[in-house]
Amino acid sequence: MARRLRIGLTGGIASGKSMVAQRFTELGVPVIDADESSRSVVAPGRPGLDEVVKRFGRDILTAAGELDRRALRTLVFADTGKRRDLEAILHPLIRADMQARAMRAVGPYVVLAIPLLVEGGRGDRLDRILLVDADEALQLERLIARDAVSCEEAHAMLAAQANRATRLQIADDVIQNVGTIEELRSAVDRLHERYLRLADAMSA
Repeated sequence: MARRLRIGLTGGIASGKSMVAQRFTELGVPVIDADESSRSVVAPGRPGLDEVVKRFGRDILTAAGELDRRALRTLVFADTGKRRDLEAILHPLIRADMQARAMRAVGPYVVLAIPLLVEGGRGDRLDRILLVDADEALQLERLIARDAVSCEEAHAMLAAQANRATRLQIADDVIQNVGTIEELRSAVDRLHERYLRLADAMSA
């Protein structure tokens, strides 16, 4: 059985990845979301949560025993070493969870939405990388409006990710999300047709 085409969807924070993923879903393409996997691997009772608590303490838990993601995010954004420790714990678990989900998915090709794909290294047997791109000023504007964070916090969140030039360097396909939502959806539709052709060629 031929392996299905795998598209890695990535982009900087507040670039529009979620809207692109939503459009792929509307087109019937299975989207495996790293954020969903990241929540799954630290659910109560999962080994991932135990490892995070062991490293960072019980202060990152809510009263109900669940991971307080905001508290953890604040903690690791302030300390590069702690952020790397967290990534070392979670990234292998998230990759394994996404692989399992991708194997169960049904469709001509599969999209793996991975916000930190650049930072984690190109892997997961991806055939192409699709980057949703926007300039940093626009990212900051969207981030402040979306998350109600300060300008300083928004800058720190952008600084914690790979820079725009690095993302562009690894991308096979780029959607410039600087216009309307309808323009963004149309760009996804065009890529969908291309990916269907590539998937057909791969399975032939």
